Amino acid sequence: MPLSDFACKNAKPKVKPYRLADGDGLYLLVQKSGSKLWQLRYRYLEKENILSFGKYPLVSLLDARERRDDAKRLLIAGIDPSTKRKEEKATAFTEARTTFGLIAEEYVKRMEERDAAAATVTKTKWLLEDLANPLAKRPIKEITSAESLQFLQKIEKSGRRETARRLRGVIGSVFRLAIVTLRADTDPTLALQGALLPPKTIGRAAITDERKFGRLLVAIDEYDGWPTLKAALQFLALTCVRPGEVRGAARDEFDRKKAVWHIPAERMKMRAPHDVPLSKQALHVLREVWPLSENGDLVFPSIRSNKRPLSENAMNAALRRMGYGKDEVTAHGFRVTASTILNARNYDPDVIEAVLAHQDKNAIRRTYNRATYWEQRVTLMQEWGNLLDGLKAGRDE
Repeated sequence: MPLSDFACKNAKPKVKPYRLADGDGLYLLVQKSGSKLWQLRYRYLEKENILSFGKYPLVSLLDARERRDDAKRLLIAGIDPSTKRKEEKATAFTEARTTFGLIAEEYVKRMEERDAAAATVTKTKWLLEDLANPLAKRPIKEITSAESLQFLQKIEKSGRRETARRLRGVIGSVFRLAIVTLRADTDPTLALQGALLPPKTIGRAAITDERKFGRLLVAIDEYDGWPTLKAALQFLALTCVRPGEVRGAARDEFDRKKAVWHIPAERMKMRAPHDVPLSKQALHVLREVWPLSENGDLVFPSIRSNKRPLSENAMNAALRRMGYGKDEVTAHGFRVTASTILNARNYDPDVIEAVLAHQDKNAIRRTYNRATYWEQRVTLMQEWGNLLDGLKAGRDE
């Protein structure tokens, strides 16, 4: 005879545990302590098993019958309900431990193993560990588009539009790693394309007037601060490279006899090696600064340690001490200056692009350019050095 809720409620404990049968293997086990537990006795592959459904009255009589029926359906399908439950618990446990933070750590580690630029790795770690911290402990499968948008918009409203945009892209990369490693099904950031406001683009502050740039070069030559910093700014202007490439310049990258600076791929923005022809003026700067770094590997070490490079902030701070505002010129703006002046003087645009290490999107053309523009670049860099001398002297060469 099936049980009633009244019978379940009024079952009293006895000296020994006993069972109240409901039918089809379901029964209520009444413990000596008075607690009551729903259990199902069944057979699978000729072996008897017991499956527990929880305590009464937290699990009602009706709920226990529904769970019994679900278990019976699995048995009809040839599935052991106990094994099924263990698998579901294991899956739930794994998913609970498969958090966004853990996969983000794995993503950063893979970047390092692929020899990504140190600056890129550092930036990515900052985005994921600091800004995406609200997602760190969340199971990655539970993160929704709405949740992602909410905290991205908080960053956006603080005025950091570009940061919010970059963070959305990095978070999407973590989700794609989770998808290909079978730990997530979808990337919720895909639904957010166009949801964030576009960043306000601000060009690199640069002096493009030749006479004004000449006066800046004179100010750098007369700078009475840290000599390595002065040399770094002079060298930056002469070589047309990025500030980070000058700051990280190592002594073993230079062949001063052949007048070539070999910048390895890992230090280049485009991840391709770049050779820089050194003009007579650039070699002179190297001769002046070389003795200052004899006890270290870096050509332009910081003021505090010869094992650490100068910071870009140091370069810009020196420009500020010379009287130039941040809206007027930056260290990175020297490349803008060179590009503007050289193009205005009708030098070959392809050679200028090669000097600036701008990567051609066409792979065949890119290979061709690297093979054919060396002599033109050697000539151009010497003429650029001569031009800067003329601008400092107030000559219109």
